[in-house]
Amino acid sequence: MVFEPLLGDLPQLLRMPFFQMALIGGCLVSIICSIMGLFLVLRQESMIGDSVAHTAFGGIALGLLLGIDPILTAMVISVLALLAISYMRSKGIAQSDSAMAIMLAGGFSLGLIIISIAGGFTVAIMDYLFGSILTITWSDMLLIGILAVVVILVVILLYKELVAITFDERASRMNGIPVSAISIVFNILMGITIVLSIKVVGIILVVALLVLPALTALQFQLSFKNTIIYSIMFGLISMITGIIVSGMMDVAAAGVIVFTGILIFLAVTGYRRYVIPS
Repeated sequence: MVFEPLLGDLPQLLRMPFFQMALIGGCLVSIICSIMGLFLVLRQESMIGDSVAHTAFGGIALGLLLGIDPILTAMVISVLALLAISYMRSKGIAQSDSAMAIMLAGGFSLGLIIISIAGGFTVAIMDYLFGSILTITWSDMLLIGILAVVVILVVILLYKELVAITFDERASRMNGIPVSAISIVFNILMGITIVLSIKVVGIILVVALLVLPALTALQFQLSFKNTIIYSIMFGLISMITGIIVSGMMDVAAAGVIVFTGILIFLAVTGYRRYVIPS
């Protein structure tokens, strides 16, 4: 969604309730994505965000068709897709990338079929495809806030187990870690995270919100805990800068948020590799 023409006056922007909600909601989503995305990147499953986001398209279309909250139907579809990907991988039915491709194609094709049957949803679908951060409601904020608390608590309580599974799943099983149960919890949280992120940057760009902060933080080669902190920091910088710049310049919020993240990644990578190479 493109910001309506504003005066470009930052203090005035910050006094507007919808802009305040966009900033708060965006920052919460950024924190969640920065944490969850780091685990995805280290597991070499970065594109799972893109796959599940496109799969959620089917759930969004179904929700619009049935007249219920598309976010709820998208969450159900996304979680089921992640569990299906995990099942196919664990049972040797398909490799991760192949399973992701199947889910992506299935969910997106379902969405296209539903849209054609319903005669199109035009504006509503466009908001979900490209993001609509200014339409975040109090109910969305409540969901995002609850998810942020749950994600942080899960990471704190299961930190050692999550790190162990991330780096060596087989060894984790041998050491008695309940890999399957923890993976189910992680997949549920990831599915909800992806769907809520769609409200901010849309289906097409949601993978960037998950991957860019983590990749940028990893350039510093820090401890895992510090990498999480750096990932959150870079995610917040991208989100806040993107929202403010888009508001002042009247351009698409999602595009500015992601492009800011890309610029930060390029700057950090260039600095680490060529200015102070390790």
